[in-house]
Amino acid sequence: MCCSSKSFKLYSPKEPPNGSAFPPFHPGAMLDRDVGPTPMYPPSYMEPGIGRHTPFGNQTDYRIFELNKRLQNWTEDCDNLWWDAFTTEFFEDDAMLTITFCLEDGPKRYTIGRTLIPRYFRSIFEGGATELFYVLKHPKESFHNNFVSLDCDQCTMVTQNGKPMFTQVCVEGRLYLEFMFDDMMRIKTWHFSIRQHREVVPRSILAMHAQDPQMLDQLSKNITRCGLYNSTLNYLRLCVILEPMQELMSRHKTYSLSPRDCLKTCLFQKWQRMVAPPAEPPRQAPNKRRKRKMSGGSTMSSGGGNNNNNNNNSNSKKKSPASSFALSSQVPDLVGTKTCTVPELEDRS
Repeated sequence: MCCSSKSFKLYSPKEPPNGSAFPPFHPGAMLDRDVGPTPMYPPSYMEPGIGRHTPFGNQTDYRIFELNKRLQNWTEDCDNLWWDAFTTEFFEDDAMLTITFCLEDGPKRYTIGRTLIPRYFRSIFEGGATELFYVLKHPKESFHNNFVSLDCDQCTMVTQNGKPMFTQVCVEGRLYLEFMFDDMMRIKTWHFSIRQHREVVPRSILAMHAQDPQMLDQLSKNITRCGLYNSTLNYLRLCVILEPMQELMSRHKTYSLSPRDCLKTCLFQKWQRMVAPPAEPPRQAPNKRRKRKMSGGSTMSSGGGNNNNNNNNSNSKKKSPASSFALSSQVPDLVGTKTCTVPELEDRS
């Protein structure tokens, strides 16, 4: 049985949830390059009779359906303006997109900002893909203060390729999204962690080239690395340089400065932030204490006597303040005399 391109579009989310336009799926129609027959990837909202009821406009999974539907409208004539409009519709102005995967030389992690996101999706189609959509299975939705998070541990990114041979690439991983909790429901955070991938080809193509060992050898080779095309990998490596330069480009576009002046201004502002002392918290004004009015006897005791007596009084206050307080309060007739018995108190103490 010949497998036409329509057989591959059984995964495509072109119809609304719980629609009736999907023909029955036959898992034996395609062959996995790596692990044998292709397993089914049942979506949560695309096949009839499976998953939840038809979601309404504000739910996050329906926003993914709308994103897939917009990607289905891609043609080879789509330019940068089309991709920028696509990103503006589904991503916030300060959105961040992160891709993590593992290659032969170790794990990789790339994070790009809003300005570089359109080119990322475009690089997938430049690598040979003719269709791109995301299949979510059992997504978990959580509400927060100002955003709604969508966490799907079983997400599949599906791309279909027409060159060099008709191939479907299924990239499995975890997708975590944060949508702003407003009318537009745009994505603020996109984090896709790739675990594994599969590349499948129609059995009919294998049957056509069964007598051609050279063609079979070409069909057995993967066209992606960890599910990503070379054009996408090269762009992500380039983003390591482009992402830090976004501030320079934005300043050059806003103020029409030369690249050298933009660099000087950015470096000076960064230096100011580094050397500026941290802002101290405001200190509370100390409470004003009331001054006690001294009695007449205590005033006379402080004014009477010579310097030696004053020194002795200070020493006696340090050693036994309670005794000195008793003398000044209980024996007022001795205050002001030169024959003070403070040394005797020192010996007793």
